[in-house]
Amino acid sequence: MTTPNEISKDTAFPQGKAVLFGLPRFSTSVLLGIESFAIFTLYVLGYGLDAGLTLFSIAAGYLSVAASQFLMGWLSDHVQTSLGHRKPFILIFAPLLAISFVFLILPRLVLPDLNDKASLFAWMLIWDVIFRASYGFTTPYQSWMAELFVTKDRPRVSQIQNVFNYIGNGLMALLSMLIFTQAATEIAADVNNIPAVLLWVTVIFAIILVAFYYLTAFFLPIEPKREIRNDTIQSLKIAVKNKNYLLITLMQGISGFGWSIMTTLMLTYTKLVLDLTTMEYLVVSVCLLLGIFIFLQVWRVFIERKGKKTMLLRVFLAGAIFMPVTFLGMIPMSSYLVIGIIFILGIGAILGGWYLFPYIIYADVAEDDDKGTGELRAGTYIGFSSIILNIFQAVAALLLSLVLALPPLAPMTYSFGYILWGPIVSIILLISWIFTKKFVTLDFAWESKR
Repeated sequence: MTTPNEISKDTAFPQGKAVLFGLPRFSTSVLLGIESFAIFTLYVLGYGLDAGLTLFSIAAGYLSVAASQFLMGWLSDHVQTSLGHRKPFILIFAPLLAISFVFLILPRLVLPDLNDKASLFAWMLIWDVIFRASYGFTTPYQSWMAELFVTKDRPRVSQIQNVFNYIGNGLMALLSMLIFTQAATEIAADVNNIPAVLLWVTVIFAIILVAFYYLTAFFLPIEPKREIRNDTIQSLKIAVKNKNYLLITLMQGISGFGWSIMTTLMLTYTKLVLDLTTMEYLVVSVCLLLGIFIFLQVWRVFIERKGKKTMLLRVFLAGAIFMPVTFLGMIPMSSYLVIGIIFILGIGAILGGWYLFPYIIYADVAEDDDKGTGELRAGTYIGFSSIILNIFQAVAALLLSLVLALPPLAPMTYSFGYILWGPIVSIILLISWIFTKKFVTLDFAWESKR
């Protein structure tokens, strides 16, 4: 079998191919970021849905993506078509992801009266499940990395993906803060109103998502045809016997508690606790964008110099030390702008470090397995790990509903849970640090020979 890693290590970095491969991450970051960061705020503060029911829908979405990411990744390792293993999943499910996003954000397009909270809850539950399940096609897409790029190029490819990720996340933060949060306020005044800017932004970015994934599918080469030696069941059995892979997956699941809580409450914290004005949101958003690009470069360089495990441990430790910053929201101030800047820069630094790793880790684990078995099963490795990750995230959403049910402490008018979540994330990341340090291998002997 011919793999990208048989190419000489002196081969020039394929910049154009890497940019085209990373481009779709911009659009999925916008859509998934809005779904992760703003949907709670939109449905609770805008549409008036109970926070517990909203979090239940979010938890159900995590379970659906756990199943779909595994199934699509697993099948993409074994399905042979004229378009290869990965492209068919992109071409079929990217449009479904876009359609479900539109219906999830804009229930008023179909529902006659959003004051009917039972119907609204059913609507959110159904479309969040479909949205997350459709997102599963990104597993075949990401599995493609192991076939398109050599090991030494993957940190740079991951960086390029994350540049697009964070351009998308930065834009998403602006959209969430300035459009979706404002739309939630307008909708709260008239729940059956569809703000025009919300409608157009939602539809335009759904179209962009389909366009970018189709560009990648049409212009990137089909992966080399390879012999499939094991059926789907046998490949799964081989994967789950890989002890280090299972430990890495468990590490990602444990830390996923923290990442899920962080991304769910980040914007709600700035809105509810810090009470930033529109202009202050703009300042914070600019700081987020600057922080994103700086820390992407910093973490990527350190990964190449110090190794993956060393730097991941530092990411966990930095997050554990930083996250009690949420307690600063309890200090009476005339303006929380400075606190907001510190908070958002810290979040950007921590997530900027973490988001580099999943793209690299599973491609490397798949290649390590390939060296022993002679078969590349990147889709199975990435897909199966999503089951554990998303189950942990679903449980995190349900536990978060209990935290947000805590009563306020005077003179606060909001649940004390909106303060307490930061230290909870710190504890989770500290546990992740201990687990990773003791049990996980991320740097392989064969890498030093490249």
